[in-house]
Amino acid sequence: MAGCAPRIWSDDSGMAILGTAPEPEAAPAPEPEPQKRVEVRDNKIVINEKVQFEFDSAKIKEESHDLLNEVAKVIKENPQIKKLLVEGHASAEGSDAHNLNLSDRRAKAVMKYLADKGGIDKKMLTAKGFGETRPLVTPGEDQRNRRVEFTITEQVVTETKVEVDDQGNEKVLEQNKVKAGG
Repeated sequence: MAGCAPRIWSDDSGMAILGTAPEPEAAPAPEPEPQKRVEVRDNKIVINEKVQFEFDSAKIKEESHDLLNEVAKVIKENPQIKKLLVEGHASAEGSDAHNLNLSDRRAKAVMKYLADKGGIDKKMLTAKGFGETRPLVTPGEDQRNRRVEFTITEQVVTETKVEVDDQGNEKVLEQNKVKAGG
């Protein structure tokens, strides 16, 4: 019976526990931020997905509408962007003239989408097709050469002149906003 009853300690004696406590579990590493689909870098708006078109056509596929809406949102969130060139590029498949024409029509279709559906002022947009004249990769990897790019051709940049003292503190001496081309 005594083995089943609760033990009550009547003095300061304790029971020794042998061994070591387990290491506390490390907190899980934070999830890395997902890569942005659309971002401004220097004089480009970089898209990390392709704008999809119907085969041999300038008709933008519906699955690219969200991507282009995101491009429009990024343009609106960056008022320093004043002018933007929508570039169309093609692979080496087909004739040079056909690729130049198709890439130009695709660039103009993207420009029209940004103006009509994205709410971007038409005056800040231009479009040009480059066909296969500016490849990213060699002809064996043509799929990557089919693309739409966004080059910022005019933006307002803030130039700041600072002075740093011996303690590493910065003091702004001069700040100017200037227009810069892409």
